[in-house]
Amino acid sequence: MGIFSKKNKTNKRGGKQLSESLRDEKLKSSLIINNIDDAVVLVDSSNIVQTFNPAAGALTGWSQEEAIGIDYRSVIKLADDKGKPYPDSNHPFYKVFIGKKTIRDSQATIITRDNRLLAVDISVSPLIDSGNLVSGAIGVLRDVDEQRKEEKQRADFISTASHEMRTPVAAIEGYLALAMNDKVSQIDTKARSFLEKAHASTEHLGKLFQDLLTSAKAEDGRLTSHPEIIELVSYTEKLVEDLKFSAEKKELSLNLIKGSKDATITPLLYTKIDPDRLREVITNLFDNAVKYTDSGGIKIGITGDLNVVQFSIADTGPGIPREDIPHLFQKFYRVDNSATRTVGGTGLGLFISRKIIEMYGGKIWVESELNKGSTFYINIPRINSQQASAELKAKTEETPKLSQTKTV
Repeated sequence: MGIFSKKNKTNKRGGKQLSESLRDEKLKSSLIINNIDDAVVLVDSSNIVQTFNPAAGALTGWSQEEAIGIDYRSVIKLADDKGKPYPDSNHPFYKVFIGKKTIRDSQATIITRDNRLLAVDISVSPLIDSGNLVSGAIGVLRDVDEQRKEEKQRADFISTASHEMRTPVAAIEGYLALAMNDKVSQIDTKARSFLEKAHASTEHLGKLFQDLLTSAKAEDGRLTSHPEIIELVSYTEKLVEDLKFSAEKKELSLNLIKGSKDATITPLLYTKIDPDRLREVITNLFDNAVKYTDSGGIKIGITGDLNVVQFSIADTGPGIPREDIPHLFQKFYRVDNSATRTVGGTGLGLFISRKIIEMYGGKIWVESELNKGSTFYINIPRINSQQASAELKAKTEETPKLSQTKTV
């Protein structure tokens, strides 16, 4: 009996310590959540706000007492950068409950209680219970309004400056071309070499201004886009014919690989994309492959499954260091080695390519190993043949028929 009593007292003491420990942990969590600068919102599976820290109140204009206990859609109202409210299906909290994975949105604005628009970065993560069901979602919102305004001002400046400077640069390039034209002027060999170097530098400067302008438009969503249904195998065949000359000038081989290795017939691969934008991306990747490959060749592949079409551009160049790969598609990032210093470039081509591919719901990445070459991949959503045929037919029927007039 004495032993039982002693054990019972020990259990009570242990239970008390555990209870106090849990209370301490809860207090710590509460202190952290209530004192961080980012807004924290916890929503349960019934879409009801359960936690709403002071920063969330400051951001939205709702007090904790008002927000807790009501539907999150009344409190966390989001809109795009033009102020158009998100539909429910596009709200990060909704997506988390449907997809069971973390959703991040760095382009949203929040509509405050007094109808102001504030730019926010938002990340929402699911809370998964033992039954693999989403029991709730926790969202973290950060006010980036000033930061986004500054970024827009920088982008506007770059866009305006690039646009204005392209005109005089184009004029200089034109005059230099005339100066080197034997039918227009007579110059000696030494003077010609100077003019050729000046012309090459002017072309490079014009490319820089064009890339700066394009990157500014890509960042703020002003890139022009005219998507249409394209059959990508025939599209790629024609594109490779146009690209052959650049490879041949460096005595590099260029091969097109269509479909998977075990496929006897190449399927029709349809997608909806702006053909000029896609050409811009593939040409940029191909030009980079040619620049950095001194011997061997380049392989352009196109294949697909039921959901995506995949392009690949593989070279036999020097490869890319592992530590540089995660940063390769960032703006102005360039691998710092002897090859890049010799070749030159703006550091904007891959950034622009990523923005274009993402604009159509695609993905672009690279796999590379030093001294073994690099392979760039592009995945684009595929459209099945029936859907493609239906859209093409509808487009044809919408086109007004030319009226025929009788000749008298």
